[in-house]
Amino acid sequence: QVQLVESGGGSVQAGGSLRLSCAASGDTYSSYCMGWFRQAPGKEHEGVAAIDIYGSTSYADSVKGRFTISKDNAKNTLYLQMNSLKPEDTAMYYCAADQPPPYGCSWYGLSAKYNYWGQGTQVTVSS
Repeated sequence: QVQLVESGGGSVQAGGSLRLSCAASGDTYSSYCMGWFRQAPGKEHEGVAAIDIYGSTSYADSVKGRFTISKDNAKNTLYLQMNSLKPEDTAMYYCAADQPPPYGCSWYGLSAKYNYWGQGTQVTVSS
């Protein structure tokens, strides 16, 4: 099992930047598939970015070119660098993790199939 704790959320004006962190503990973090998700009030849960055990990444179209997912295995921490933020990026952001299935991390992709989730960190972008 792995425990996840997000941090780094806050309020920022449109065009600004934030970096979210997700500290992992409890298992071999580097061998897990991981992702960032978000949910805004009244909207569906949305996959934002994912990273596999080799460091390959994928992004939702809505954040491509603005957000970057990365991880530091030595620090057991997942990051989401968010630049050029827009009001529509306002949401609760969650990190998620799970062990790779036989098909690889792409099986999770940007879906909500992960078993381990953090409590979330709020991001608010004002216009």
